[in-house]
Amino acid sequence: MPINSVAIVGTGLIGASWAAFFLSRGFDVRATDPAVEAERNLRAQIDRMWPDLERIGLNPGASLDRLSFHVSLEEAVAPVDFVQENGPERLPLKQDIYARMDAILPPSALIASSSSALMMSDIQQNCTRHPERCVIAHPFNPPHILPLVEIVGGRATSAQALDAAQSFFESLGKKCIRLNKEIRGHVANRIAWALYREALWLVEQGYVSAGDADRAVSWGPGLRWGGMGPHMLYHLGGGEGGIAHFLNQFGDTLQELWAQTPAPHLTEELRDMLHDSARKEMSGASIDSLSRERDRFLIDLIAMRNDSPGFLSR
Repeated sequence: MPINSVAIVGTGLIGASWAAFFLSRGFDVRATDPAVEAERNLRAQIDRMWPDLERIGLNPGASLDRLSFHVSLEEAVAPVDFVQENGPERLPLKQDIYARMDAILPPSALIASSSSALMMSDIQQNCTRHPERCVIAHPFNPPHILPLVEIVGGRATSAQALDAAQSFFESLGKKCIRLNKEIRGHVANRIAWALYREALWLVEQGYVSAGDADRAVSWGPGLRWGGMGPHMLYHLGGGEGGIAHFLNQFGDTLQELWAQTPAPHLTEELRDMLHDSARKEMSGASIDSLSRERDRFLIDLIAMRNDSPGFLSR
């Protein structure tokens, strides 16, 4: 069935970004969140994001007036065709929310979760009517700008629901990856967290400062990753022999280095040092101003990729 209206369940940082995105694509958006001042905070966040979305380009019918806020979860989701859930990463809470939504939504309505690490097989356990329409649709922050959406189902999810969710997001310009099976943390987070594990270990062991570890990524491999993933980059790095030549040259070294790095210990001392280093890197700037700078950069980078006539535009 066509999707004409969307509900946003949970309007924190990710939920507000999703709400702004769906509004910019011309949908009616019904939002709900039990937090005090949730509606005021949501509208303030969307107002902040809207100029960036105008710069990206609004769909016909896009309007802030198409947002409504509802205290009741049931009232918010009952009449919609699609739900994007963004509640806290607490399994019992999500199971309760999904059971309540499953009880009132029509069978054709899709329910998607932004969960970063929980698995849909666990979330959908209490859905007694239609667990087959529940999917993970995990974005990267901020979802109103970044195109990536990771899609994966649980044991009870149908292939039709996964196909419908992927088609829906791709019709809105998102770049979807489809996981073949569930894993905690999904794919993109696990890759990013693996990098962060190595960076934390290097800082913990005194090899580099946290600030220089950031610069090592953002001014080196991070720039390349803005256009290509690691497999293709190392394929190019192998010259005419491609990734086969690269692995023949460096495979033993990679195995040795991987075996050397244990998990860092997130002691209070390391946490405090990372916090102090981050504040130093900010040089007096605010979280809000740096977030805006990040968002402007991402919009420019995505526009450059989209304008590329070749591989980078994929």
